[in-house]
Amino acid sequence: MGKFGKRTRAVREGIDPIALYPVNEAVKIVKDSATAKFDETIEIALNLGLDTRHADQVVRGVCELPNGSGRTVRVAVFAKDDKADEAKAAGADIVGAEDLMEQVQAGKIDFDRCIATPDMMPLVGRLGKVLGPRGLMPNPKVGTVTPNVGEAVKSAKGGAVEFRTEKTGIVQAGIGKASFKPQAIEENVRAFVGAIMKAKPEGAKGTYLKRIAISSTMGPGVRIEPQSALGE
Repeated sequence: MGKFGKRTRAVREGIDPIALYPVNEAVKIVKDSATAKFDETIEIALNLGLDTRHADQVVRGVCELPNGSGRTVRVAVFAKDDKADEAKAAGADIVGAEDLMEQVQAGKIDFDRCIATPDMMPLVGRLGKVLGPRGLMPNPKVGTVTPNVGEAVKSAKGGAVEFRTEKTGIVQAGIGKASFKPQAIEENVRAFVGAIMKAKPEGAKGTYLKRIAISSTMGPGVRIEPQSALGE
């Protein structure tokens, strides 16, 4: 095992890697540990008791963070006519149809979220091999294939974060910035954990929520006592 640098050793001092902390204490520790020269992202990771080899045990959805993610999200929308105007009015960064498809095919993907109206999916479907691996393919399960493009754009811009279980059963996302007030981060933690709980598959057996941890971009992970994250 490699040795930690002086800064890393300093921020890890006093943090028990095994202990479970209430949400408010965990947030304080993580904020105090975020000593980098930039505004570090606060990340959350949940270990779920799922067998992701089964399609019905893959958790996927979107969470509306009450205090936003602190991240600037560039949104592209595949839409035409009135729906294109609606997307632009809502603040979409890029709006188009065939012209946008050509940009993507040419490798110009200057956006973080992709939304499409249902009638555009035959067109967008051709881009599956390009958008899919990047996690950008519109999907009705997370609200990115919808006739309500204005609402979807505002949601994406306002801090909605998508989530999906990895093969190991872990779900992770950025839920704020180190500069956020503690209460704002706590509220985002509870909102995200709540969204994961609501998405629990019917076929899940045993303990569903095994572990929760939060960290800053450059800081150590701090484990959270699950009941405190559930507001119990």
